[in-house]
Amino acid sequence: MYNYLAPSPRALPTPRSLDIWFSTNLGKVTSQFALHTPLKRVTYLSKPWWSELLSMLRKAYNSRLRSSQRDRFDVARLASARAARSAYFKAIKAAKRAHWSSFLASATPQTQWTAKKLAVGRSPPRFPELPGASMPPKLNQALLDHFFPGEPAKFLDSILLPFKDCHPLAADEVGRALAGSSPLLAPGPDMTPNSVWKRVHRVASHLIHHLLAPLVAYGCHPLTLKKADGTLLDKPGKNSYDSPSSFRVIVLFQTFSKILESIMNSTLTWVARAAGLLNPHQCGSLAGLSASDTVTTLTHEVKTLQIAGRKVSTLFLDIKGGFDNVNPPSLCGMLCAQGVSPYIVSWMGSFLTGRSCRLLFQGSAKVFTPGSVGTPQGSPISSLLFVIYVSRLLMEIPYGLTLSYVDNFALTVSSRSYRHNVQLLQTQYAILKAKGSRLGAGFSVPKTELVHWRTSQDTDPPSPAPIHLDGLVFHPRSELRWLGFSFTPSLATTPTLPSGWPKPKQPSWQSNGSPPQEWAFPPTSATNWLHPFSSPS
Repeated sequence: MYNYLAPSPRALPTPRSLDIWFSTNLGKVTSQFALHTPLKRVTYLSKPWWSELLSMLRKAYNSRLRSSQRDRFDVARLASARAARSAYFKAIKAAKRAHWSSFLASATPQTQWTAKKLAVGRSPPRFPELPGASMPPKLNQALLDHFFPGEPAKFLDSILLPFKDCHPLAADEVGRALAGSSPLLAPGPDMTPNSVWKRVHRVASHLIHHLLAPLVAYGCHPLTLKKADGTLLDKPGKNSYDSPSSFRVIVLFQTFSKILESIMNSTLTWVARAAGLLNPHQCGSLAGLSASDTVTTLTHEVKTLQIAGRKVSTLFLDIKGGFDNVNPPSLCGMLCAQGVSPYIVSWMGSFLTGRSCRLLFQGSAKVFTPGSVGTPQGSPISSLLFVIYVSRLLMEIPYGLTLSYVDNFALTVSSRSYRHNVQLLQTQYAILKAKGSRLGAGFSVPKTELVHWRTSQDTDPPSPAPIHLDGLVFHPRSELRWLGFSFTPSLATTPTLPSGWPKPKQPSWQSNGSPPQEWAFPPTSATNWLHPFSSPS
């Protein structure tokens, strides 16, 4: 495998012939994994309770068992084998109890969830029971129609020409893509973890590069890499499980496909910034713009408007099924209109069409079925494609701001009264809803939340002015959670930790009220100094 070099694809290939070339050569590589790679490596973590005493007892038990089997009528040998067996298994139970007691005694807040998982055990998988779908084939189709609705996009099998403006794939791009991938991610249908591809690239760096370079040159994503596994999991706490909405699907993609997707994600990120495909007020899925940047920008905007003596209100919205509703032709049209390189547009169109998925549950057919998935969630490039797709929804608001973090939107308006703010938010929501309908993106109205921001100098009682959206009434919240942060109307923000997590300890200088002498200026000044650099421009 070290010296293996796949032959180049034939001239003027079609997507199917290119897929045959790719799957054939990829299969030659992965077949070597099955021959020379152990499925499981026994380590000290396999049985941490094992000891040399148990090894000696097992050896004595096996020796006496073989001795008793040679003469089954020797009562003494049979009794000796039974005694050795009893001593061996009792020692195992005692070792397990001792190890479990030691584990609990030394448990930390970081390992308490592991202890709970080991104590409770794994619950058996729930078999979906849907009305009118008693047989596995009908059940499989009903679940596919719910999770992947709509007709799958047509796959065109035309002659491919190499793009002249395509930059050849560099070998170091493959290395950077593998370096940023986690070795712990669950693999898809190929059953090959990222750790294997990292080792392959270390010993034969030309191998992966030679397989991916033609795909980039022709702007094509092969059908072999578009297959995914969908693991069906039940949502806990549901009253009944007779509806597909009581389950969720975790889609697992092929790890080799994620290498190419990471490379194209890096390329498109640079192109999107240069071509103006991203709105300055978009965060998430972009390097250097995290949830804390979004919260900082919102807080800064609200405080700036409050300093001007205006009343500020914010409406928090969530796009419903955003990733699944992305239209591939519309997205490719947006890329072309902004002058994105044709080979990138061609690869994006190929990546989003012709996808198939097989659902995995007890009794499932385990066959790949074509489906419409929009931008597949879990892909390294899907979030960026979605952010580009919804960039048109962000609009300028006089004395306000439209802010988004992937599929979470925040509409901020200001005026002289909160009731006027409600009217402004209703108008902005109607405009946003109309724009979203043209893109096929709707909003999950029941998840909407309203906040009327206040200052510490406000002496009036909190405004109770509600907002009416699509027949639903939303009253202002006294506290809400958004992007992992808890908000109050007075703009007190704190990170939200899951229940049971230990609270962070305060530094010792905070408990006695005096900072250490090393501080050149107080922490508040440091925060104010860093604030402009943490806000997206």
